[in-house]
Amino acid sequence: MRKEIYITDYNCITPLGFNVESNWNAILEGKSGVALHKVMENQDAFYASMIDSEKLNKEFTTVFDSEITDSQEFTRLEKMLLLSLKPIIEKHSVTEKTAFILSTTKGNISLLKNQTELPEGAYLSKLAQKIADFFGFTTKPIVVSNACVSGVMAIAVAKNMIQAGKYKDAFVIAGDEISEFVISGFNSFQAICSEPCKPYDKNRSGINIGEAAAAAYITSEISENEKIKFKVIGDSAINDANHISGPSRTGDGLYGSIKNAMIEANITSEQIDFISAHGTATLYNDEMESIAFSRMELQNIPLNSMKGFYGHCLGAAGLLESIISMESALHSTLIPSKNFEEMGVSQPLNIIKDNQTATIRYILKTASGFGGCNAAIVLEKMI
Repeated sequence: MRKEIYITDYNCITPLGFNVESNWNAILEGKSGVALHKVMENQDAFYASMIDSEKLNKEFTTVFDSEITDSQEFTRLEKMLLLSLKPIIEKHSVTEKTAFILSTTKGNISLLKNQTELPEGAYLSKLAQKIADFFGFTTKPIVVSNACVSGVMAIAVAKNMIQAGKYKDAFVIAGDEISEFVISGFNSFQAICSEPCKPYDKNRSGINIGEAAAAAYITSEISENEKIKFKVIGDSAINDANHISGPSRTGDGLYGSIKNAMIEANITSEQIDFISAHGTATLYNDEMESIAFSRMELQNIPLNSMKGFYGHCLGAAGLLESIISMESALHSTLIPSKNFEEMGVSQPLNIIKDNQTATIRYILKTASGFGGCNAAIVLEKMI
């Protein structure tokens, strides 16, 4: 019999707050982290979800003042990651059977600016090791870097490795920051929206870049006094190999990922209470998702994209959005897909427009990304 895998704790660092409670309260009030920001000197301000660096530094100094030595220096992203993990690791022991998993797409990519040689800190493995060493992990860090599905896949990797007996538990941490490199890349695709993004809307015209860090504790052992109890009951990842940046027009990869995850979870489409979709607000991604959901007969299930609140946080998106989804279940509240007004995809979807009271037991979280990667997990709230 396979071990049951649980998520029992989590935290996040975003423009809406430096803990889960502040983020949830902000979302309930309809607040968004998306605002005008000037990131590049030769480019006008654009809409993005960006953490205030002054507030970040102040929080970091307050939390870690007694633990940082004069010889230690941390990048902006490293500070985000450390802050996200700190409250969780204080409540759970790190042993020789504890995994450390980092999800990120670009890591410390900002270190490359104006450099003639590759800085050591730009390697994702070095970033992971630095964070792991700070908190005293003895196992070799695992890096999950598979474009925009990384956060969802990191949860699946933790689940599967614990079930295989490789580890007893795992800390999954995810983070990416806004950088000139990322902005230039998406700009070259003409994918950046000139206003707050509108996932699935008729007038959507592209993404808002976001940044965040998130962390979760995943284990095969659960105590009765845990406040957060979610089972990871299904997962799957499929690459449709359609195009380096364009999603499959038929949604094959996402369809297959959802189907496999639901088969493992042993539930039907009718049992899903809520879908936290990827919803980037680009023309082809949202259309592809609507086709995949329709093929799985999920068109009537309440669905949202959180990109209107957080922008697209790359490697942090999947974990962050999973955390907010679990908060939705704990508070019995469906949150809207912000900025959605009029259906703009070919297949019908049950887009959430306002805060709604609902009983949420089964959550489907999906993600899709560059290179044709697609991933899905099914979470079950323990009653």
